[in-house]
Amino acid sequence: MIKIDKNNLWHDVLENLKVSVSPAIFSTWFSQTHLDKVEEGKDRFVAYVGCHSSFVKSTIENRYYGLVQDSLSKSLGKPCDLVFEVKQAPKITSLKENTFAPLFEKEENKEEQLLTIYTRAHIKPGFSFENFAVSSSNQMAWAAADAVSKNPGTAYNPLFIWGGVGVGKTHLMNAVGHRILRKNQSAKVLLCSGEEFTNDIVEGIRNKTTQAFRNKYRKLDALFIDDIQFIAGKDAVQEEFFHTFNAVTGAGGQVVLTSDRPPTEISKLEERLKSRFEAGLIVDIGQPDFELRCAILQIKTKERGIELPMEIVQLIASNLETARKIEGFLIRLTSETKLKGVEITQELVQSLLGKGIENENLKIKANPQDILAAVSKYYSLGKRVLLGTSRARPISLPRQVLMYLLRTELQLPLEEVGRLVGGKDHTTVMHAVDKITNLVSTNVQIREDILGIKKTIRG
Repeated sequence: MIKIDKNNLWHDVLENLKVSVSPAIFSTWFSQTHLDKVEEGKDRFVAYVGCHSSFVKSTIENRYYGLVQDSLSKSLGKPCDLVFEVKQAPKITSLKENTFAPLFEKEENKEEQLLTIYTRAHIKPGFSFENFAVSSSNQMAWAAADAVSKNPGTAYNPLFIWGGVGVGKTHLMNAVGHRILRKNQSAKVLLCSGEEFTNDIVEGIRNKTTQAFRNKYRKLDALFIDDIQFIAGKDAVQEEFFHTFNAVTGAGGQVVLTSDRPPTEISKLEERLKSRFEAGLIVDIGQPDFELRCAILQIKTKERGIELPMEIVQLIASNLETARKIEGFLIRLTSETKLKGVEITQELVQSLLGKGIENENLKIKANPQDILAAVSKYYSLGKRVLLGTSRARPISLPRQVLMYLLRTELQLPLEEVGRLVGGKDHTTVMHAVDKITNLVSTNVQIREDILGIKKTIRG
């Protein structure tokens, strides 16, 4: 039996991990671990890794299991299985054995200090670059935010990120603040919403403490304002923000702003502010595509310690179009499984998705002609062609989608749907509805088409 020095072995593993992950990930997760024991079997080892908390345990186990396993197997010279457990590192008096205790204590204190600093700056620790999924719809915004975080005040100033609800604007803004504070804990950083900025000004005027307000905002190294469009039309607020903006940028500080629309489309926003915003970089974030939604879903499930098969990941991603809806659905899914004590299955997911879709359908107010016009416009087909007899796929598939929507959205009888779609037999309608129903769960393009048409119907 091989005699193993646990501390030296774990030191080697930590050194390997330092090369494989970012310093932020290493200090956040791996510095709070220790090797509790190693058991040798016939043809492999079993290593028991102690973690500071259940959160650290689940994160490393779900995200970095393979990385730790590979490193230990190489160091031990044969395969190694891992068992993660919530266990504090033992207090060791030997100088040799105590090599890493100061590191753990130092890193632990550092993380606690950082959490305090994040809270003071209103930065959400969970919103970092490490857990932000990147795709074509947000790559430009991510690259700009990444550049700003590395060179605040010089790369792009201000950085103006705009886009719809739940696309990741606030996440990117937090990620910039997250990195700035990790690099320099003494940096004066503050994130607030446009509403909070407005309320602070109103309070300052009411209580005659405007100087305290100016001291709070104008001496910052980095100012982040979410939903800046909120200040439009408020003269006193825009006046104060104009001077605050000039004071921060003039002193070399960074300004990052988010909005639901570009500066040119924010009505009642002063021209001098539009001019300041346009002097920096304006980037937009589009709605996430299917691949990005799958990536977001996988990140969110790992954060919650959930393992989902790829077919379930794809099913959820094909039915929900924003990151916020995905997160809400995951909360609902985990609550359902915990309350009922059941496992996550495809049938359960389809059932919950179906309830959500039914609720959405109740909100749609449309008549048959509205749906016909929406399908015709979406597929760029004339109504006469769409209602005709051609069996060519570029025409027959949109016609089947039309039947599906008339049936599911308006709950029309099969005979009525057939009459509306060029006098088709009810069995033809039934076949079309069944076909599209099946395709919705398996074909990404069909799901995207139906979501697009529904958006048109809703206006």
